[in-house]
Amino acid sequence: MTVMDITLSQCFIAVHDHDQALAFYRDVLGLEVRNDVGFEGMRWVTVGSPAQPDVHIVLEPPLADPGASAADQQAMAELLAKGLLRGVIFAVDDCDATFERIRAAGGDVLQEPIDQPYGVRDCAFRDPSGNQLRFSQRKRA
Repeated sequence: MTVMDITLSQCFIAVHDHDQALAFYRDVLGLEVRNDVGFEGMRWVTVGSPAQPDVHIVLEPPLADPGASAADQQAMAELLAKGLLRGVIFAVDDCDATFERIRAAGGDVLQEPIDQPYGVRDCAFRDPSGNQLRFSQRKRA
């Protein structure tokens, strides 16, 4: 069997307001804006960590389909508001310092830093659209 070289290129996070999302992902988390594109009345913003130039997080509309019905758009908006669409886990060097920085910036805390039985210390927040974001640090031996 031949092993394939597979790496992550992009992931998508639905947001209800790109300007609020940018204030969080850029200004609070420190991600860089790589692209900001409008198309057919929708907007996609790409952000990423300067430490990972080949990994892009696309902040997209909750329902990226210009032909979607009003009912479908409403259903997706409701799922987003409940935090049921997507989640992302970020690796950090210092979970506690990351937690304090995000909380001080007004982040919506879901979980304070805790040592997990599976070998990490992590914390969790909701972004301005309701998506769950976890910040995970490998436990030191």
